[in-house]
Amino acid sequence: MKVLCVFGEHQYGDPSRGLSTEFAAFVPALRQLGHEVRHFESWNRGMYRDLAELNAKLLQAVDEFRPDIMLTVQMFFELWLETLDIIRARADVATVSWTTDDSWKYREVSRFIGHSYDAMTTTYDYVLPRYHADGIQSVLLTQWAVSSDWLSDPRPARECRYPVSFVGAAHGDRPGIISRLRAQGIDVACFGHGWPNGSVAAEDIPRIMRDSAISLNFANSKGNDQIKARTFEVPGAGGFLLTAGAPGLERFFVPGKEIAVFDGMTVLADSIRHFLAHQDERDMIALAGNRRVRNEHTYEHRMAQVLEFARASKPRDVTRQITPSFDEIRQSHRLTPLSQGLRIVLLGLCRIVFGPERGPRAARRLVFELSWRIAGRRTFSAAGWPGRLFPHD
Repeated sequence: MKVLCVFGEHQYGDPSRGLSTEFAAFVPALRQLGHEVRHFESWNRGMYRDLAELNAKLLQAVDEFRPDIMLTVQMFFELWLETLDIIRARADVATVSWTTDDSWKYREVSRFIGHSYDAMTTTYDYVLPRYHADGIQSVLLTQWAVSSDWLSDPRPARECRYPVSFVGAAHGDRPGIISRLRAQGIDVACFGHGWPNGSVAAEDIPRIMRDSAISLNFANSKGNDQIKARTFEVPGAGGFLLTAGAPGLERFFVPGKEIAVFDGMTVLADSIRHFLAHQDERDMIALAGNRRVRNEHTYEHRMAQVLEFARASKPRDVTRQITPSFDEIRQSHRLTPLSQGLRIVLLGLCRIVFGPERGPRAARRLVFELSWRIAGRRTFSAAGWPGRLFPHD
């Protein structure tokens, strides 16, 4: 099949942040499955004059490539509902969106865009009823996984370079947790955006995990705790995973036999000391977790399921509806003198309050938060205020 992947090549569309999880995982897995894959950049909005150009080029890419499946990962409002509806109306392409962070993003994004896709995915079982209650029926419960090129046999603890490591950004309560561990005499080698060691190349991440007697994983998120890609990447890369608990984790691993789970600082510190002192037990768990991932949790497993679900969700008889032309849709995206003035005032005030760098982001976030609460689905249309006021932020 031909698959058009619509998401960012880099984290948050920023080349300095390294490859995005989705690009690094989905594209190789789809090609490994034998599909013809084309990538369309939708997160780096600096590549386009405005969102109108981004959406016009997406329609052009669909016309030229003629994919069987269009797989998207939406950040917020970059893909217009009108654009998605035009593509969905085609009989030759099934559309599916892989959603992230539905613990909070369902309320703000997914429930508004879901009606414009043939299929949606979610990694949260308790969100499924919300989709169905909102009339979005074709929803696949899936989960993150590991890239098959990360797979490696576990290394015995006695041969590992790092006693304890963590690979991930230094946000939320993570710096505080690491500081408290170090205060108890437990040193943790940290790698990623915001740590003194800085970010590491993508190819070095699985090496660090395999070369660590214990690899930590935190489940914190805006909203409920969540299962993250690291949950599968660490055991897949041949490491030993000590992770914070998250809803549904037992569906994928047997805690205590394939991974280790902690709840709270006291358990975390005690678990680290226990497994550093009981290396044979640690090695057995690492081996069992690695086998489980190889058998069930690679992105080839996930992508095969997603594509099959998307095709099955596509209506066999697509009834073409009369929709406005893209030129007509584009007209509603233009800024009026009043909206241009509003943008200038908002940016000026937010720069004064939050500074020159954070100011534009704060202004955009303020408009977005007001818009999805008041305007609902219109937020994600060509006429949506966030996209019109902040096409590049």
